[in-house]
Amino acid sequence: MNRFEGPGARPAKVRYLDGDFQILMPGSHVVCAVTGDIIPIEELKYWSVARQEPYVDIHASVAADQRAGILPGTST
Repeated sequence: MNRFEGPGARPAKVRYLDGDFQILMPGSHVVCAVTGDIIPIEELKYWSVARQEPYVDIHASVAADQRAGILPGTST
């Protein structure tokens, strides 16, 4: 283990609620469901209650909604 990593340097288990989230198992971060980026718990702002997924930013959140068919996709 890296000497800068402590016991909290693992993914947290989180229950995503409307406007809040509940830590079920302590950890330092979660992983974005779209990009795979690590999101420190203190920076977590975007998630889906229905899919119980965290997102690194609004763009990842919109991409997840498009993938789920909630929003229309963009044509490129």
